[in-house]
Amino acid sequence: MKHAGIIRRIQVTEKGTILGGLHQFQLEVAPRATKPEIRLAVEKQFGVHVQAVNTQTYKGETRVLRSRRTVRTPGWKRAIVTLKAGERIEAV
Repeated sequence: MKHAGIIRRIQVTEKGTILGGLHQFQLEVAPRATKPEIRLAVEKQFGVHVQAVNTQTYKGETRVLRSRRTVRTPGWKRAIVTLKAGERIEAV
């Protein structure tokens, strides 16, 4: 998998701001990305040193529309990346 397609966006949430004080940042990543691929992509794209990568995979939800038709939202994957002390990822 190419480095450019792995990181989809930085998640700016309440939990993310709390984790920022612990040098950890939340990223939405490609569902098929592995931890070593995520590590390389973050180091290359943001120019930081990654200490650890933890991932969480979320299944899509089934929703019922007004016409009682059901649709499934897509699943996604989140990575919580721990950086070396003193380094940050700037959300643009």
